[in-house]
Amino acid sequence: MRLLFLTLLALFLLIQYPLWFGQGGWFAVWELEQKVAEQRSVNEGIRQRNMAMEAEVEDLRVGTQAIEERARTDLGLMLDKEVYVQILPPEVPPKGPAQVATPIR
Repeated sequence: MRLLFLTLLALFLLIQYPLWFGQGGWFAVWELEQKVAEQRSVNEGIRQRNMAMEAEVEDLRVGTQAIEERARTDLGLMLDKEVYVQILPPEVPPKGPAQVATPIR
């Protein structure tokens, strides 16, 4: 009777091993669920970034204010009737002639 019990116990453990530690076992499924959750988090961040970029593209396509802001900040452009003034802190000595920004036409 004891030998039968040990044999059945050994067979039970052999059957359980693939369920817990095999390729499609519980631990593998748990790891995959964690990876899927991480990837969903990354995808959500990328989706929000893409939506912000789409809004910026649409604003650049439709409005002129966004284009003007880009020209001013990125390219240093200004309107014809504007004067560019740069105030340096007292500890920074001026270097050479002042740079003149290109007017927007």
